[in-house]
Amino acid sequence: MSILIRNVLLEEENVDVLIRGNRFERIAPELRDTRAEMVLDGTDMALLPSFANCHTHAAMTLLRGYAEDMELHTWLENYIWPLEGQLDEEDVYVGSKLACLEMIKTGTTFFNDMYWHFPGTARAVEEMGLRAALSSVFIDFNDQATAERRWRECQELFREYRDYSERIIFALGPHAVYSVSRGSLERARDFAEEHGLMVHIHMSETRAELEQARSALGMSPTQYLNELGLLGPNVCACHAVWLEEEDMDILARSGTPVIHNPTSNMKLSSGQFPYPQLAERGIPIGLGTDGCSSNNNLDMLEEMKFASLSCKAHYGDPTLFSAGEVFNAATRTGARIFGLEAGLIREGMLADCVLVDLRHPQLVPDYNLIANLVYSAPGDCVNTTICNGRVLMRDRRVPGEEEILSRARETARKLVRERAN
Repeated sequence: MSILIRNVLLEEENVDVLIRGNRFERIAPELRDTRAEMVLDGTDMALLPSFANCHTHAAMTLLRGYAEDMELHTWLENYIWPLEGQLDEEDVYVGSKLACLEMIKTGTTFFNDMYWHFPGTARAVEEMGLRAALSSVFIDFNDQATAERRWRECQELFREYRDYSERIIFALGPHAVYSVSRGSLERARDFAEEHGLMVHIHMSETRAELEQARSALGMSPTQYLNELGLLGPNVCACHAVWLEEEDMDILARSGTPVIHNPTSNMKLSSGQFPYPQLAERGIPIGLGTDGCSSNNNLDMLEEMKFASLSCKAHYGDPTLFSAGEVFNAATRTGARIFGLEAGLIREGMLADCVLVDLRHPQLVPDYNLIANLVYSAPGDCVNTTICNGRVLMRDRRVPGEEEILSRARETARKLVRERAN
């Protein structure tokens, strides 16, 4: 497949962009004699890298609005986990397709997911044309029989899905230090090292988690994972809110990226992400939405705004987490964390990008496009979404979206009925 985008704004210059296969092949002011199978008119549009949502639980779209205004552990243990226990693979497939639709509509082409019923999510991602790093959530609560069963399931999934799709990265998903036994964490460490896998884990999300770790383990979650050898460039430490100075030094020395989830942190009152201290240490910082129960959407444009403003407000410094910095976290840094040749519009890079409509009221006037995107624009400023050289949305339309919405509504109603009975 070849796509030619004509007369599109790219970094303050109008250019033509040729996509061939899944890469940007040529970018120049005018490609007069170039032919392509599809031609897109980029007039009044800006071409930008698409977003990387680095922490999600995609199928939780089905739980959007279900349980609100509670602290994390009550919310999880009394509401979310019981309802999730009713989900089957088909439910997760339906919820994940809804998540993919929402992300396509708001300019995200890659997400890092941890959830139950891995095959359902993988099928949704493959059909919708996105990229993803997928992990099956691993929880054993120190029960040996559960640990053995879950570990066998993980190995079976790895054998079946490690080469499932060029757009899907198989990852491991130990939930957190309070929900996974030491033995299972060590197994995850060894298996990830043996097969070159990413590890997706919640870390130091709440004060309660930190205090529980100090009581049970005699150290912080970060220090515990470091002792186990389960930190490094292949480990995504999600939330990373309750960190001590020693924790941050450990993360810097080990090269461990952290994933900031500002909306979820604020909604659950989990605490303030220590952006300045982490940034000073050069720790890679990606951005994520978390699941739709604790956000309640997957819009990375909104997430960028909350990330920047919450940091400025907490530290009393309007210069912190600037528009450019937060945009890089949502694009270039997120892609780099997962080893993707994406996050930039350059010849030879993966053709993952969006066309933003510069006629959108919240992008006018255009003194600073990136600032407008971070502080002003909603997700519907995205007109066209391209992933891996394939147009997933054009003129705000995604093929099959009406059916996806209808099935999601039906599935959510079924879950609530079952829960009531």
